[in-house]
Amino acid sequence: MTAPLLVIAAGGTGGHMFPAQALAEVMLRRGWRVKLSTDARGARYTGGFPHTVEIEQVSSATFARGGILAKAMVPFRIFGGVAGMVARMKRDRPDVVVGFGGYPSIPALGAATILGLPRMIHEQNGVLGRVNQIFATRVDDIACGTWPTTLPEGVEARHVGNPVRAAVLERAGAGYIAPGDYPMSILVIGGSQGARILSDVVPAAIASLPEQLLANIRVAHQARDEDGERVAQFYAEQGIAADVQPFFHDVPRRMSEAQLVISRSGASSVADISVIGRPSILIPFAAATGDHQTANARGLVDAGGAILIPENRLDVPTLAEQITTVLTNPRGASMMAQAALSRGKPEAAQELAGMVEALAQKGKS
Repeated sequence: MTAPLLVIAAGGTGGHMFPAQALAEVMLRRGWRVKLSTDARGARYTGGFPHTVEIEQVSSATFARGGILAKAMVPFRIFGGVAGMVARMKRDRPDVVVGFGGYPSIPALGAATILGLPRMIHEQNGVLGRVNQIFATRVDDIACGTWPTTLPEGVEARHVGNPVRAAVLERAGAGYIAPGDYPMSILVIGGSQGARILSDVVPAAIASLPEQLLANIRVAHQARDEDGERVAQFYAEQGIAADVQPFFHDVPRRMSEAQLVISRSGASSVADISVIGRPSILIPFAAATGDHQTANARGLVDAGGAILIPENRLDVPTLAEQITTVLTNPRGASMMAQAALSRGKPEAAQELAGMVEALAQKGKS
């Protein structure tokens, strides 16, 4: 008997791909076959996926990039991607299709809609992304990672949390070493693609810390390729031990060893921080659709696990003050770590997998 097939549709950024990877890991352990439908951009984030996941690159596009000619070609590229996925799904019929957002998920979800296949979406953020808005009324189920999530009128969803990868689960609730007079680590992550404003402000803020505190600081800073050299040079000139890279493949390890995390508040970053349980300073991306990164951060902030600094208020003195507050208050930092942990949902991938299997059974009845 052939194993049931799950097609996962995701792409664009690690924010979509990491929870998709987490679901793939669980479904493989449950005896399913798994295919990932994405585009060339999304394929850059597939290195952590289990090798048994079949990667299918599809044609898709967005109106948000490119010139007039590129925008004129968007409908044709999307239509071609959907048509291609219809043909593939007819040859190897999925039992369930799950979309995680991002325009590369359009072809698989569009094909599943045309063929009447069981389908659902998972929304990571507190505000539905554009693609998930399109399909919210055209799927059988909706799972949400952040709660509450703004939904279209009459649409219901289930709060499962944001699935985290196995590498994060291995560090779930890892013991926290409170700040003290010994080497301390600060992890700086700006989402899977880095964040320029963090590269502009964080190094100078760390350099302005009190000398006695600074002497113990070690920094792991994720910076975009175009920012990495100047960021690394600045840290070196200030005598600060820093590992600057465009992408960390071992974020869970680095996060579990950190006394403080400074980060954007993308859904996956917030999920990792809460499952591992670390104090954080969150700087939401101001241009995020519907200000969803502020919505993502709200749970951690309200619980006392994170400090939120709006992007328009982020400057060197403000950030330096908040870093100092956390790293000079061991008891407060430990309380923040526990508060963050209280918001974690390490069972999210299992709960989402349960929804997938229930939908598959419903589709057979």
